[in-house]
This record gives sequence, structure tokens and C-alpha cells, in this order.
Amino acid sequence: MVEIKSDAAMDAMREAGRVVARALAAAQKAAGIGVSLRELDEAARAVLAEAGAGSPFLGYQPSFAPAPFPAVICTSVNDAVAHGIPTGYRLRDGDLVSIDCGAQLDGWAGDAAISFTVGTPRPADLDLIAATQQALDAGIAAARVGSRLGDISHAIDTVARKAGCGMPADFGGHGIGRQMHEDPHLPNRGRPGRGYLLQHGLVLAIEPMLMAGGRNAYRTDADGWTLRTTDGSRAAHIEHTVAITDQGPRILTLP
Repeated sequence: MVEIKSDAAMDAMREAGRVVARALAAAQKAAGIGVSLRELDEAARAVLAEAGAGSPFLGYQPSFAPAPFPAVICTSVNDAVAHGIPTGYRLRDGDLVSIDCGAQLDGWAGDAAISFTVGTPRPADLDLIAATQQALDAGIAAARVGSRLGDISHAIDTVARKAGCGMPADFGGHGIGRQMHEDPHLPNRGRPGRGYLLQHGLVLAIEPMLMAGGRNAYRTDADGWTLRTTDGSRAAHIEHTVAITDQGPRILTLP
């Protein structure tokens, strides 16, 4: 069931979104050559603790996962698309890193993701990140009262296809509110004019995941969580929590 949020609820979600933004900024600031992924998780945990916020990631176990998620952020490096578990892996020069983070504050959730490079970037990685950001921007621009979910999906897909990138077909955005994952599911591919009618108070996590090799296939690591490209190409993931309002889309996970 889709829950439409009141203006007061969207304001409360904005505060949760600010915490997410701060946690992501802290994790990115901590990232550097030789820094472990667990250290990035520790940086994000410190922000959540200071804000008095909980983590919707920590202990989360959807039906596909063999064990609860053990961290407050997902850290996906190079050919990892999403859901990477922070481990002792130490970042290397030229790594492409995607970090996904959520926060639960006063009963409301926020969810966002960033992608960036460590050390000397590969030009192709910068192009991939830029295309992913453009796909997100297009999706947000389509998130308007009177449009439909398919309009957001189509906007994202159009950018991804133009960039020659693939996207994992089974994963996309989602409703968000009291829980991190709520109805409706928001595919990253779709036909315009189709799907749920967007109205004031609907809040969505919009999250394109682009794979540079152009394929849509992915595989899952033995940990049951980490999604990887099947061709070894790199991936980027960028996300915002966005409220649909009569005044236009309102991004709730900005700093």
C-alpha cells in the first residue's frame, strides 16, 4: 500500500535526509588510498550516533539475503554495482567507490547514495559517474504531480541508453517513509505515461545504477549481498530521497 505523506512528515523526513547527507560526506572525506571500507563505515556510524539516528541498513535482511546486513553503509568498489559489505579491503589509487547510506530519525527514514573516485581518476569512470548523475537528475525532473512512475523510469533509462550503459533490471528505486523500503517499486526502466499516478506527498528514493559495459546482467557474490557486473566493467550508483510536491520535486537528502 502506498502511503502519502503530510507536509509535516515530509519536513521530518528532510531532517533524516540531512543526517544521511552528513554521513555520506563523512564517509567520502574519510576515503583515501590505504583506507579500509570498514573505516568508512565507522565514519558514517559516528555521524548517525551524534545525530541520535538509527540505521535502516544495519541488521536489514530482505528475502534474498542469507544473513542480516552488518553495516550502516553499503560500499561498492569498481565492478560492484550495489550492496557491497564494508570489509577490510583497503582503497587503491583509481578505485571507483559507491556508498549507499540510510538514517532513521524520529520515526522517519532517508536514503541516498554517492559515487566518487579515489586518487587518480580514470576518465571513463568520471564519464560513468557523470552519466549516472544525469540519469538521476532526469528522473528527479520527471517526478512531478500528474506524471506517472513510468515517466521517471523512462527519463532514467533514456540517459542510461544514450550513455551506452546497462542497468540491473531487478533493482531500482522505491517508496520511502516510516520504513526504508515502501511501495511503490520504481523500476529504472519503463514506459512513459504508465504506472502509479504521482501526487503531492508521495516520497520516492530514486536511484539509477549504471554499468559501463552496457549489459544488464549482474551476479551476486558469495556473501549473498554484493551485486557485480558480469563482464567486469565498472558501475556507479547515485541516489536521493525525493518528495513529489505541488511546487515541484523536493530533494530531502541534500546537506
